[in-house]
Amino acid sequence: MALTLRALAAEPALGLRVVAGEAGLDRPIGWVHPTELTDPQSFLEGGELLLTTGLTLYSATYEPYVRRLVDADVAGLGFGVGLSHAQVPDALVAVADEVGLPVLEVPRRTPFIAITRAVSRSVAADEYAATVRIGRAQQELTRTAVGRSGAGGVVRRLARLIDGWVVLYDSAGRVREASSAKARSVELDVTGLRAGTRVVSHGDDEVVIQTLHTRGALAVGTAEPLDSTGQHIVNTAVSLLSLALEQDRAQRLSLSQLHTGVLELLAAGQHELAREVVPDLPQQPWTVLAVAGSKAARNTLYERLETLAGQVFAAHRGDKLIVLAENDEVSEIAAETGEFHSGLSTGDFPAALRQAEEAAEAARTQRVPMLRYADHAGAGLLGLVDQQAAQAFSDQLLAPVREFDRTGRGDLELSLRCWLEHHGHWDLAATKLGVHRHTLRNRVAKTAELLGRDLDAPGVRAELWFALQVRSWPAT
Repeated sequence: MALTLRALAAEPALGLRVVAGEAGLDRPIGWVHPTELTDPQSFLEGGELLLTTGLTLYSATYEPYVRRLVDADVAGLGFGVGLSHAQVPDALVAVADEVGLPVLEVPRRTPFIAITRAVSRSVAADEYAATVRIGRAQQELTRTAVGRSGAGGVVRRLARLIDGWVVLYDSAGRVREASSAKARSVELDVTGLRAGTRVVSHGDDEVVIQTLHTRGALAVGTAEPLDSTGQHIVNTAVSLLSLALEQDRAQRLSLSQLHTGVLELLAAGQHELAREVVPDLPQQPWTVLAVAGSKAARNTLYERLETLAGQVFAAHRGDKLIVLAENDEVSEIAAETGEFHSGLSTGDFPAALRQAEEAAEAARTQRVPMLRYADHAGAGLLGLVDQQAAQAFSDQLLAPVREFDRTGRGDLELSLRCWLEHHGHWDLAATKLGVHRHTLRNRVAKTAELLGRDLDAPGVRAELWFALQVRSWPAT
């Protein structure tokens, strides 16, 4: 902490006496400058303790002299007595009190060099303390950065070092890490900051927003403006966070490429090998979502889905993001983002993958947020026939099943649809319905009995699927 006029006046060896401007004694002393000039403004930077014996001063010059010192923003005036003046002139004291300039009376026995040495020792001690503080802070931040806590640990450590709060933003302006709940609640727009530093106010705090070397920004809030030591510490954190985020970006890229490779294994039917690479793949049956959209939007969704590892698996494939989930929750995520065009399918890989990608392309062509493959496939066939005729065909074919369901004795139509969606796979369809596979077998057998048809025949299955699609297709 810089030496103040009050602390200097309290040193017994100097014998200084405060004669004016007592209210300003807590001003820090930047340096000491002795001069007998009546107008020393050109030689001052501000914050100095000016020393003079008043050799060139007389009654007419006291007031303009004091006011010039105030304009030069000096910390105070040390007036040596016992040479040209026996005491500090009363007129000078009166003006100094009026303008709030602290004046210290320096006795004849105290050489000006003694005051200079006292201030010099304090400045040297402050510089040493600042160097030590910076060094320790750099060590703490570096140890934290290379430890397990990563970027979040650096943010929290920095907040303690500068006695404030810290928020780390990604390149999209979203909060990536925050030092506290208060920091996370701070709303700042950092998207317009290209490079460099910007200082803003947030409540009673001063906030320094500084761009990182790679991407993103760091916001540092403190009750008092950062001193030079605090700025050095923040700069160290910026460098470490930039390096950490660049390494994190490289790791994310590698993981993304790994996920793409695992997706290709799944597409090739190598499920066991894929699960050896990524053990926390969601359990089958899968809902497959193909997301078409801008690269930036797909990357943003991919980063969001990374937090759902074990429930959701996502991988880039060409110009689409492919998402696998245990249920339809992922479709809700995509539907919330209007910039996507998504295709949804269920069933065995790789057929479901191809279907989801085809549905995504159809959604993009039709300019709709999401399209289920089942609806897309049905719509293609329905477009070739008269809808009234198709509806009559559906009503006639499925009448026995619907009449049975109306009695409340079963869910044959729903079970039939799910079974056909999963290409006759008993386990997958039963899991989807939440029933035992034997229950599903009994329902399908009852359906075949009511319809009087062999459901193992491909043509029969096609007719039934068509009839089911007609019922859900909106009338034109």
